[in-house]
Parts: sequence; C-alpha cells; structure tokens
Amino acid sequence: MDFKSFKEMLKRIFFVIFTAAVLACQAAPKTQPIVEGVTNVKPDEQQQIVIKEVVNLIESYNYKKIQINDSISSLVLDKYIKSLDQGKNYFLASDIKEFEKYRYTLDDDFKNGDLSAPFYIYNVYAKRLNEYFNYSLAQIKTKFNFNDNDTFVYDREKMPWAASATALNENWRKRVKYELVNLNLTGTAEAKNVETLTKRYKNLQSQTSKTNNQDVFQILMDAFTESVDPHTNYFVPTRATEFNEEMSRSFEGIGARLQMENEVVKVSEIIAGGPAFKGKQLSAGDKITAVAQGDGEFVDVVGWRIDAIVAKIKGPKGTKVRLKVIPVGKEMSSKPVIIDIVREKVILEDQSAKKKVKTISTNGKSYKIGIISLPAFYADFKAANAGDKNYKSTTRDVRKLIDSLKNIDKVNAIVMDLRGNGGGSLVEAISLTGLFIDRGPVVQVKDLRGKIEVDEDENAGVAWDGPFGVMVDRLSASASEIFAGAIQDYGRGIIMGSQTYGKGTVQSSIDLNKLINPGMLQKIAGLIARDKTIGTSPGAAGAANVNLGQINLTMAKFYRVAGSSTQHKGVIPDVTFPSVYPMDKIGEDTEASALPWDVIPSSNFKAVANLAAVKAGLIKNSEQRIANSLDFKYLKQDIADLKKRDAEISVPLNEAKLKAERDAQEAKSLARQNELRALRGLPAIKKGEKVTKQDTFDFIEDESLKVMGDFMQQTGNYVMNLGNTGQQF
Repeated sequence: MDFKSFKEMLKRIFFVIFTAAVLACQAAPKTQPIVEGVTNVKPDEQQQIVIKEVVNLIESYNYKKIQINDSISSLVLDKYIKSLDQGKNYFLASDIKEFEKYRYTLDDDFKNGDLSAPFYIYNVYAKRLNEYFNYSLAQIKTKFNFNDNDTFVYDREKMPWAASATALNENWRKRVKYELVNLNLTGTAEAKNVETLTKRYKNLQSQTSKTNNQDVFQILMDAFTESVDPHTNYFVPTRATEFNEEMSRSFEGIGARLQMENEVVKVSEIIAGGPAFKGKQLSAGDKITAVAQGDGEFVDVVGWRIDAIVAKIKGPKGTKVRLKVIPVGKEMSSKPVIIDIVREKVILEDQSAKKKVKTISTNGKSYKIGIISLPAFYADFKAANAGDKNYKSTTRDVRKLIDSLKNIDKVNAIVMDLRGNGGGSLVEAISLTGLFIDRGPVVQVKDLRGKIEVDEDENAGVAWDGPFGVMVDRLSASASEIFAGAIQDYGRGIIMGSQTYGKGTVQSSIDLNKLINPGMLQKIAGLIARDKTIGTSPGAAGAANVNLGQINLTMAKFYRVAGSSTQHKGVIPDVTFPSVYPMDKIGEDTEASALPWDVIPSSNFKAVANLAAVKAGLIKNSEQRIANSLDFKYLKQDIADLKKRDAEISVPLNEAKLKAERDAQEAKSLARQNELRALRGLPAIKKGEKVTKQDTFDFIEDESLKVMGDFMQQTGNYVMNLGNTGQQF
C-alpha cells in the first residue's frame, strides 16, 4: 500500500505539533518521590517530549480516534502494574493502595510530559525486587525439609496482594525451596545445588540493577499503547533498531549472536555467511571481555548490559572492530586473544524463506510437493531506497525458490507454510500474492478518514500456475492473513490448518526524529544536555545524539477482496485441523482493546475457480484421517491436559511426591513417543535419550500434504486459467 501522499500530509501536521510541544516542554514536571534503599531511575527530558507527542499522534491519527482520558489512564495503571508484577509476588497491598492516587491522573500527566508517577512506581518495584533477592539469597542456605507436605502457589494473579512483608517472605521462601527441589531432582548433590542457586540469584540481581530509564520507559509505553489498541507500539531507539533489522532480515556487524553468562557476554552462535563465520577466528562459546573501535583503545565490557555491548560491536560495514576474547573452554584468568573483524552487511538466511521437497503417495499415485517455509514478510527497505538492485525481500526469495522447484525439482504442487508467520511488510504480501494470481486486487484498506483503497497486483503473469496450498495456524497473522485470504477468495488454492490470529489492522512506522527539522532537533539536544539522568544518550550534546525512537501507529484496517475484514476473525481454513495453540489464550479476539470485525463492499475481482465442491471431499477425507491418527489423538489429549494445568496454581514441595508425579509424566511421554516411533519404523528410545532432529515428525505438515494429494486426485489434470476467466477441470 502507498501511504506516501497521506504520510506527507501527516508529516506537515506533525511538524506543527512537535514544534508547539518542544516550545512548551520547558514546564517542569512534578517532583518525583524518592524511594529509599535503591538507585532511583528517573525519566529524561527526551522521554518527556516523546510521551507528549505519542499522545498527540494517538489522539489525532490512530484509527480508533480515541481520546486519552481518565478511562485510558485507569487501564494504563493496571497494565503497567501487571507488567511489573503479574504474579503479585513483589508489591504489597499498601503499595497498590498508594498507587491508586494515580489512577485518573496519568492521562493529564502524559499530556504535560510528566512521567514522575510511573517512574516512582517502578522504583518501588525495584525496591521490593531487591528485598526479594536479599531475602531469598539468605534462605538458600536454610536447611529445608523436603519431606514436608506443603505447597508453593506459583500463580497468584487472581489472589489478593500480600498484606505484609511477612506474607511475601513466606511465599519467597517456598519459591526458593521449589527451585532447590527442582535441582535436587536432577540428581546433583544438595551442596552443589545451593551453590548453583546462589549464583543464579546473584546474577539476576546484578542484571536487574542495570535497568535504566530506557527500559522503564519501554515498559510504560507498552502498557500505554496496548491500552489503546494491541498493535500501536512505541519503540525506544534500541528496540526500533531491532524491529527494523527483523523486517529487513539483515544488519551491519560481525555476524554473531550473544548472550550473558555470569556478567560476561558469550558468543552463542556464529551466523553463517557473516564476517565472523568467514574469518573463523571467533567460535560459539567464546567470551568477549573488551571491545575496541578500529585501532582505538580497548574498553572493558565485563559486567555491562548486553545491549550496550552489542551496540559497541555492531557498526557500519567496512569498519573494523577488535575484540579481546577468552576462547571456549578456557578460564577467565586465561590471557585473552585479540581478534580483528571488519564489519559487513549480514543477511539472516536462517530467518528467510526456505524450500524442501517431499513425495507422497495417494491411491497408488506419487506426487512431488514443494514446501516453501516463510517465517515473515520481510524487505530491506533501506537497501531498496538506496538503489541496491539486490536488496533482500520475501517476493524475490520466494520467486527464486519457485523457479528451482519448478525447473529443477519438477514438483507437481507447491505448499506455502505460513505457520508461525506473524506478518510484516504489506507491500510484500501484495507482491507475493502476485506470484500466484494474474493482475487483480489483493487487499482493501480503509484509512481513518473512511477512504477505501484497493491495492492490486499490477504485474502480468504468474510464477506458479499449478496446484497450490497454504498452511496456517493461530500464530499466522497480518500479512499472512492477507495472502491466505486472497488465495482463498480467488479460489487459487486450498487453505489448511487452524483459524488464524485475526490481526487486520495497518500500522505505519514513524521515525519521530524525521517529523521535525534539524534546527528543532538541536533545541531538543540543548534541553537534554542539561539532563544528567541515568539512561540519557551518551556523547556530546547535539542533534545527532537525539533519538526520539519510533512509533508503529494503527492508521488503517485491512479487508479482503471479497469485503470481509481479517480483523478479529482472521482466516478460516478450507480444511481445518485441531489447533496446536490454545485458541482462547492467543488471538486478536482475546485482546480487550482490539477493533471489531466488519465488512465493506467487495472489490472488483474475479475468482479463478470455485473450489466449493472440491473442498467438501477434502474435508471428509481429512476428518477421517484425523479421527484415526494417533498424532492427532495425542494432540487432543495435550489440549485437554493444558486446560487442566491452566486451572492449577500450586505445586507440591514434597520431593518424593513431586518426583513420583514427574516420573509418571515422563514415563507416559516416553511410552507415547515410542508408540509413535514404532508407527514410523523407528527404534524405541530409552529414558533420557535425546531424539535427533532427523527423527522429528511434523504431523500437521504430513496431513496437509495428504490434503494436497487428495486435491490433485479430485481435480485431475486441470488447467487453471489465471486470466480471471475461471478454472477448468
């Protein structure tokens, strides 16, 4: 969809809003109460500006046309407290009572750029959390009786807030005991378990102490935007970078994934094709202790936050970074090795479209089916805008895979696997649909003014005109639903799986820095330069150091070419399987602030086929197979067991009883696994033996391929006319 003219109009209006707000931001917020015993995290002036502008943007341009009022304020307070302490493990009832004074004032505070209340609430939380760590560390050394018949209530969400510190202490004591019981059940000596748990708590305490105002602001903004609608999101600068890298499936750096381990960052994975992979000097398991830019001085990074270390290691392609590394298997006291790496653009191939080919037999006839797994609808917009002819995108990748499946693998059918695909680029959803249909409408979009725009595939011809299917599940959302809905409405293929998520709203990504001119950025930088609060962007004051973050603002709503919204209801498959995911826990219809389902007039599209008669036979055959399938039988049992577990809120702390329960569960799981392996001609496995990746079986995929086999059997050698004149059998 082309929002260019619309966004240009908004940009001019936004400039006025931002200019007025910046000039008004001199007003001092209320004094933030001090919480004794912890380092108090405070907002900076940049965040005070951002909260005001986000309010303005939501009130003026969010699709719901909502006003930030007392009702929203109340929702934000509840969501914010829940996001900090969902299990009611840290706050006291007296804390919650004190926070009530903010219930109907946050809306006015946000409009004034005042963040003192939510930051105060966080600092109270930080104090309680620190009390938990200190108390629990002392309790670890207690000699517990693991033969007692007491229980630990791990889910206190529906219970009252603890009335006293004594009540919380008792719950914390039981949590420590539960964690020790779990460690005991692994067969490790109690003394070693005490040591392990002590290290775990100290590490958690250390990492928690590094929380800065960007972290707190992100938690708050999540609570705020989710109170408006589930998909309007504000991202602080680091989160905005992560989001955009996810969309482009690329970044500039060394090509390594990192994780924290006892205050030291460790390489968890080397990304294939990246500079670290090519250089072969860095290995998974290596620990990085210091970083230097080019030939500059090394900076020790032990104990740093992982995002700060990542920021130092990443950088523009062509630049050099040096690392001090303790090789895997060596002690921290070992002499570090110095590694030089020149940064490059790293393509995340493991998160891109992939293909495989499987052969199935239906009524004695063999069919080769190509399966394209698509994890998201991605596009490197930055590279595309820069004129890079080889920029990465979903449609480009899939077209290459189709060419290979068609000309090399000689497949009879193709299945697009969109399970777990949460969406992404709308442009890519439209162009990808165009690989399977000739010119025509793909999606309709209604903006906040009520104007309906029909977005079409304008490219003649198709990449694949043979039998086609699409696999979806409850996690298939947004762009996935646009693609699946268009394929279904056109009668271009068979949709298989479970009802999709139901995310039918359009978000426009707005870089807040781009809404104001450099001169105004310089004024903001001057304001921020006076603020020495923890978390303010490092470096000299200046417009280049101001980063206001990014907002993904819900500005429109999707509709299928036939007129039905994908919002709330999602896409109902032609052939439905039991859902692997709980339908009552996941999905747009579980979100209180979600927009409703509705319909608009159909677009001027012409279906290529009417598959209604074919679907009836496919459904009948699939239901018979599922009824006789051991895999689906166990899936249904798992769904029933999950509902039963959801009703449980406690666990026994008697070690023998807990061990008996787990042994019984493990025995049941092992017996089930071996029963399924026997069906597939695989040898039985023993307790504790790991299943190899080659032995895993995707029964949802298997049933989908059988549906495709039935589809080809029922339709025979058909010719699909993709000039919008129908399909002949």
